[in-house]
Amino acid sequence: MSPFAVALDAFHFIRPFWLLLLPVVAGLWWIVRRTGSRRDLPADGIAPHLRAALTLGTARGRRLMPIDGVALGLSCLALGAAGPTWSRMPDPFVAQSAPVVVVLEVTASMEATDVAPSRLERGKQKIRDLLALRAGARTALVAYAGSAHGVVPMTEDPNVMTPYLEGLTPDIMPREGVRAAEALALAEALLAQEEAPGGVLFVADGLDPADAAALEASDAAVAVLAMLPEGARDRGFDALDAVPVVSVTPDDADIRRIDGMLNAAYRQALLENADQPWLDRGHWLAWPAALLTLLWFRRGWTMRWAAVLALALALPTGAPARADGIADWFLTPDQQGSRAYRDRDFGRAAELFVDPLWRGYALYRDGQYAAAVEVLDRVETAQAAFIQGMAQVKSRAYRDGVRSFETALRRDPDYPGAAGNLAVATEIVAYVEEAREQSDTGEDAGIGADEVVFDNEANRGAETRIEAPQEGGAGLMTAEQWMNTVDTSTGDFLRQRFAIEAARAGAGEPGGDAPEPDTPGADEGGEDAG
Repeated sequence: MSPFAVALDAFHFIRPFWLLLLPVVAGLWWIVRRTGSRRDLPADGIAPHLRAALTLGTARGRRLMPIDGVALGLSCLALGAAGPTWSRMPDPFVAQSAPVVVVLEVTASMEATDVAPSRLERGKQKIRDLLALRAGARTALVAYAGSAHGVVPMTEDPNVMTPYLEGLTPDIMPREGVRAAEALALAEALLAQEEAPGGVLFVADGLDPADAAALEASDAAVAVLAMLPEGARDRGFDALDAVPVVSVTPDDADIRRIDGMLNAAYRQALLENADQPWLDRGHWLAWPAALLTLLWFRRGWTMRWAAVLALALALPTGAPARADGIADWFLTPDQQGSRAYRDRDFGRAAELFVDPLWRGYALYRDGQYAAAVEVLDRVETAQAAFIQGMAQVKSRAYRDGVRSFETALRRDPDYPGAAGNLAVATEIVAYVEEAREQSDTGEDAGIGADEVVFDNEANRGAETRIEAPQEGGAGLMTAEQWMNTVDTSTGDFLRQRFAIEAARAGAGEPGGDAPEPDTPGADEGGEDAG
């Protein structure tokens, strides 16, 4: 189902009783127009040709009249008051794009240069374009040839995926072949861990006909980006019926089409979430109604009774008058904040939101952690406590974060992610206190900061000021310094990891094709305390 079909299926009116005004407006239009069109003709006794010459306005009934513009404007107001909608209010705590697993074919045939610069490089470019288009959405990466391997698990940060994407070349794959069915199974396993329905995108130049049935039978939304030159065909792609195959294009039209198809099922699931209110789109009809009222400034078009009726229609649903800007005439502060949030202007969204839960989350996303905790104190829900815990962990108030996660679980024992983050925050507190104890014995030489303040509420160890090592002095290297000393490329790392996974799979060990737990981004399964 296309996004348009999903929206059309969900279309309805929030306040349908306002539609009862449409027959009233239609009746008034018919009465006024009929009265204005009727003319008193001269009495008999005048020759027909003279009567026609002396009579003016006989064609008036076929021209536009003031009642036409008034009726159309009132109809727009009535439809707007009825609240047309086809989508739910966006939830700032839920991504508005479907989780997607990108499956990239990494074989020798993908190095062909008939698609410049090569099929594989163009495929990587398209994946980067997709990541940019789906900014903030959850995406995972799987590579396959004769075996399938998870490269990057679900993450919202495209910077995690980019270096691993660059390291994928055919020479790092442990086995030759094209096993798309295995890659699909691995992608479905990643999607099974997500709460919302997702999709799988294959970026490939061909498909074994034996694997076509697996793609057709998948419960996930599957799409294929064909990395083939114009006019080229593939037997496996031709065997696909229910799975859409999109040919690669020079622009981003192919990526946008695929993103829309993969998001259709996800949007359908969001529409079924009864906890989210419907998004009222009626304010858009205020614009044509306002433009039609401009006709009332023409001579002969003023109809005072219509102005009174329009004012009566607007008063029941109108908000208190404000003069802060044009947006305030049609949008509530929370609606304006939602628009700013969708534009990722979190600071502006925090200024606009009135709802404390939305405002607190916008402050959290903007990095104003202390302010977010303070605002969310007004909300006594598990969701608010969870966000407070995240903000406190981000600001290194780990023990306060533990308390907030405990509060979230006390309010809702099944709140997703709270138990896991509580365990992580508890481990961090224990680690900090252990580090403080070790500092008493001089085991720590410093961790690369000018001054490090630990959350050590239990007062384990002595109060110690840890000074950063000077230039050329002894001490532990920072993470950046350590990474600069590593000579192994991403491709070498993936080659070794894929070889180990392939060996495990060949030996029948469980979890052979699962991503290694130390893969960067492995903890990106959602908002987590790590």
